[in-house]
Amino acid sequence: MAVMVLSAVALGSAAHAGSDAGAHAGWPHITKPIKGTHCVKPVPYMLRYHFDLLLHQREITLRKGVHGSKYDLTNCISCHVNKNANGQYIPINAPGQFCQSCHEYAAVHIDCFSCHATTPQGGGDDQTAAR
Repeated sequence: MAVMVLSAVALGSAAHAGSDAGAHAGWPHITKPIKGTHCVKPVPYMLRYHFDLLLHQREITLRKGVHGSKYDLTNCISCHVNKNANGQYIPINAPGQFCQSCHEYAAVHIDCFSCHATTPQGGGDDQTAAR
């Protein structure tokens, strides 16, 4: 049910994807990726199915030991994380950041970061890309 709610919200906000302005009050703040020009799949697909891709990758990693796929959470973080004025990474699940913004809007709790780091390795803090 939560995935359906998030998906409906995400599809409705597809027109706002890539906008740094957050021009519409109440819409989530979706930033452009800091690396590359596009995601691993088209934006509308990612808005609807990102959670399915992450769950599938989790199963492959846990059951088969496969790391480093293009759907790995580490890749998401390294592409969508932002830096502060001091050049240090801002945790991706901090208020107003990429993951937190949409999940807060959709009232969906994200628990990925109870195990995974919120910033890429070498970001000026003590967290690594995956624990």
